[in-house]
Amino acid sequence: MGRAEGVAAAAKLQFLSPEQSASLTAVAEAIVPGSTKADVASFIDLLLSADNKKSQKEFVSSLERMEAESRTQYGMTFSALQSKDKNEIMASASATVHLVEKDDEKFREAFKNLKEWISGAYYSSEIGMRELGWTPDRVFAEFPGCSHAEGHD
Repeated sequence: MGRAEGVAAAAKLQFLSPEQSASLTAVAEAIVPGSTKADVASFIDLLLSADNKKSQKEFVSSLERMEAESRTQYGMTFSALQSKDKNEIMASASATVHLVEKDDEKFREAFKNLKEWISGAYYSSEIGMRELGWTPDRVFAEFPGCSHAEGHD
């Protein structure tokens, strides 16, 4: 992304900082390929801007935890990693092995939180809905009638 594009994208942010948005974009694309094209990061940014403080704090904390893990393992931001390194971080985050290390559990919870936000945003997008089989020509000519015997007023 060029400087002008980066400035334009940053100007549109509602809640996240430009750095957080870049991190989210990289994490989202690694979790659900196609997320960048579906503009998942911008949609999540908009949702967070209207969400409560607790959800906002949890999301930012989860994003920071992914970045901390990336820096600990590879000494660089998540977005700067090679695909195989991103995959290793996500594999360790989604491992089903129950470890007694409290830090590992926090990392898994952070990953789970991000995954839920990202997958929800992606499959709410037109691209994601099409992937699930939705087509724009699926409409009701008229709404089916109510099947309740007592009807509605």
